Amino acid sequence: MPEYIARDPRTGLPLSTGKSRSAGNLGPLTPDLGKWAVLPLDIILPLANQKIAAAEIPLGDGGGFATRSDAIIALHRVRDEDLADAHMSLSEAIDEDEPKLRLSAIVGLPRMMLRRSENLMYQLVVRLDDPNPEVSEAAWETLERIAPIFPSSSELDMEELLRRESRKHRDKAFKVLKAMSREWVETGCQHLETLLKDEDVDLRRRASKLLRVITDRGGAVGWDLIAWALEDTDSKVRSSGADCLPRLASSEPRIAAILVEASLGEKDPSVRMKILRAIKSLDMQNPRVARLVIDGASDTDIKLRRACISQLSAVLTGASLRETAGELARNEVDPELKRQLMALAYDPEMEGTEEEKNRYLADLDPVEDEVEMLKMSNTDNTPQREGHKQEQGRQAYEE
Repeated sequence: MPEYIARDPRTGLPLSTGKSRSAGNLGPLTPDLGKWAVLPLDIILPLANQKIAAAEIPLGDGGGFATRSDAIIALHRVRDEDLADAHMSLSEAIDEDEPKLRLSAIVGLPRMMLRRSENLMYQLVVRLDDPNPEVSEAAWETLERIAPIFPSSSELDMEELLRRESRKHRDKAFKVLKAMSREWVETGCQHLETLLKDEDVDLRRRASKLLRVITDRGGAVGWDLIAWALEDTDSKVRSSGADCLPRLASSEPRIAAILVEASLGEKDPSVRMKILRAIKSLDMQNPRVARLVIDGASDTDIKLRRACISQLSAVLTGASLRETAGELARNEVDPELKRQLMALAYDPEMEGTEEEKNRYLADLDPVEDEVEMLKMSNTDNTPQREGHKQEQGRQAYEE
């Protein structure tokens, strides 16, 4: 059987060279260092299969004795020609009666999956329900670590895991889905789509909390999921959908404006406040946003009016701002909001004091004819002034 190569499902490249963030980092797959890492390759299989009881570790490598548990963890290190036997040994170890051996198999399973993965994911999922709490916990933690790297394999039982009746199991399953969605947004969207359509409100609530993970990279599918959440019958689901709007406004302001506009009829107070806060994150230069703010400034809900009136000067300027504010002020019943609108409608050029009005008066341009006459007058009077000075000087001399 040919060697298994884990590949990025989007590019077809081996995970070691693919573009997934986990692809270039094998840390989540590597067990903590121990005697398994220094076992000679020709000792791993015999020790794992109990053909020998223990193996001595040279002093240069730390010394001591390695046991069968160490060899089970090290099975992924075998030579290519021994890989099939090593895979079988790991598969058998994960079903051993002794919990310690099952635990060692789970620890060594992620690295083995990079070389040969047949049935290993299935066996790991079986161990999620292991009667030993330590083994079960290790299986859940391992699934959370490897799900972002093997999304296609983890789909085998994800739907069943997410819908388990046990609250504890659901918590763990959704942690797995969250980790997977961060790396493979398309896979995450597929699961969230089915969950948001489910009749179980707990599933919809949990799924809606993960929408923020896919907001930036979910594309049109992600926008639809947020829109579904905002239209859900459950206020907590709508609240989680509203939490996505500020982030969506920074990446897709046009879509965010449409979703905010469609949600202005929200009746739940806490959700409505999130919608109002999202308005401040929108692109105020967008005509749709300007219309949204103007319409909201005359809404029957005083909280919405207050939020929109505070944004009027961001979407309107000059005469348009004054006219709109003046019209809104005539119908406003709240004294404080009416005062704010009157301040926005105030036109110092027309309604201000004499000093304020004069500030808007432009300096008069000098009249050309008057300038020429002044120049001629100065030129004509120059000889007369000079003659007068000379006459005064002569008279003083004679005296």
